[in-house]
Amino acid sequence: MNCLAFILLGPYDTRRLVSQSNQRPVARAWADVDLGAIVANANTVASVSQSRLLPMVKANGYGLGAVQVAGALESLEPWGYGVATLAEGAELRSAGIERPVVVFSPLVPEDVADVLRHDLRPAIGDLPALEVWVGATDRPFHLEIDTGMTRAGLRWHDAETLAHALRLVASAPGWEGIFTHFHSADTDDSATATQWERFHSVLQNLPRRPALIHAANSAAALRGTRFSGDLVRPGIFLYGGAVGGHEPAVAVRFRAPVVSLRTIRAGDTVSYGATWTAPAPTEIATIGIGYADGVPRVLGGRTDVELAGARRPLVGRVTMDLSMVAVPAGTVQCGDVATVYGGLVSLSEQAERAGTISYELLTALGGRVPRLYRHRS
Repeated sequence: MNCLAFILLGPYDTRRLVSQSNQRPVARAWADVDLGAIVANANTVASVSQSRLLPMVKANGYGLGAVQVAGALESLEPWGYGVATLAEGAELRSAGIERPVVVFSPLVPEDVADVLRHDLRPAIGDLPALEVWVGATDRPFHLEIDTGMTRAGLRWHDAETLAHALRLVASAPGWEGIFTHFHSADTDDSATATQWERFHSVLQNLPRRPALIHAANSAAALRGTRFSGDLVRPGIFLYGGAVGGHEPAVAVRFRAPVVSLRTIRAGDTVSYGATWTAPAPTEIATIGIGYADGVPRVLGGRTDVELAGARRPLVGRVTMDLSMVAVPAGTVQCGDVATVYGGLVSLSEQAERAGTISYELLTALGGRVPRLYRHRS
């Protein structure tokens, strides 16, 4: 049975497609974003770390909406916000965000004029970019030290390059901060301690202390005050990813309605490649969500979704626009809402089932997926 008419018409109950915000219900997949939960998670980080916040809102706020997330976090008066690209910083400025915005991708000298135009703080981790910036402006910047991530920044042990850089920043009025990035704060205490020691070996030789020293991501910030510095940079924990033994408030529920129901016979197959065969007569609920929306194709046959208050198996391959769920006969009706993650199946569990991390699931949310914003927490 095709269920579209039931989704668009008729009364709604608690299992149906409902938005408690001022937005209209939608006919297929959407992300139910709880901005109150994001604020609550940020409060947890601030409380544990006892430091000011530099929330990371890069990659469109980890897929949930950078402008909306930053707007909600304004209530906490963070020091500023972190982004990855010039365009992301410009978007925050266009939305009226006035706090400092640090662009953490390495500064490209050709971008200096645009960085200045949007009043952004660059992260600088190489001599050519540093020379261009301090020669062009007195505006704020942050110097990056590579203590083992091996991605960007001045290497902590490169004495000659560091000495040159420190001569340049010694008299630079815009030198506002210095930072590093931990590579395994959630999994390797020893490696994190080693990186912290390397960072401090650089800090001890600074010609002067800048106003802001920072290193801690979510996992490090949730360890207490050891790695707090002057700022902490929470990311995934804000958006509902579990790290550091702390369980975050659920920030997003990825959802879709049942758009079709059918009963198949024992031996019938489901989806492309006929990879799943019904062992007995089975009711199949098709939900309006697929890999173009952000459900990894690999999850077909490997996970559950929440539907009608219970965990139900996702069967057959996930297709571009639709996915199929096996349900007990008579337990599901057209318009009932499945939750892919953020309910009985958590974001972290679904990421593990997909063989990836929660960051990737969130940032894979498709552009055609509406984000519906609420403040429940």
